[in-house]
Amino acid sequence: ALQWLRLASPALPIGGYSYSQGLETALDLGWVYDAKSAEHWLSAILMGPLAHFDAALLAQACRAAAAGNQALLGHLNQRVLASRESREQRLETEQMAYSLHQLLSVLPEGAEGWPEQLQTPYSLPVVWAVAAHQFAIAGEAAVAAWLWSWLENQVMVLMKAMPMGQSAGQQLISALLPQDRKSTR
Repeated sequence: ALQWLRLASPALPIGGYSYSQGLETALDLGWVYDAKSAEHWLSAILMGPLAHFDAALLAQACRAAAAGNQALLGHLNQRVLASRESREQRLETEQMAYSLHQLLSVLPEGAEGWPEQLQTPYSLPVVWAVAAHQFAIAGEAAVAAWLWSWLENQVMVLMKAMPMGQSAGQQLISALLPQDRKSTR
């Protein structure tokens, strides 16, 4: 029941904290220089390629993993790898996928049921979907964990790289949460 928190955690030892996905370069070039510019930068990525490609593909991969459709998982894996625009981005998804695969192989929840037809190199969204299936996490929760993990890692980069304290980091996260989920009942 709480396994989705494991996937979303920055303590998941797959190296998510090691990658800024271009944010450090944006800081160096002066494109991101304060909380407002950081919000704009993160929002553009979150609502653009992350939501419309990675999260959508992850949702497909979750359905494929749940259905045992190894051929579709393989196709989606190749699609992710082909979509990475730079060598660094491809190595990032491959390294993090490798690390998650290695972690799954030593956990009781993930030691069995690896899709035998899935060929290396692996991409992170596809391995994430397999992990979600092995942890009995619904696809929607797996996608939410993916997006949360990405956002939290990006805010951690900002807190380290520019003068942004923890409270400002939490304010930034609040500004980027979906509007319909901000209210409590």
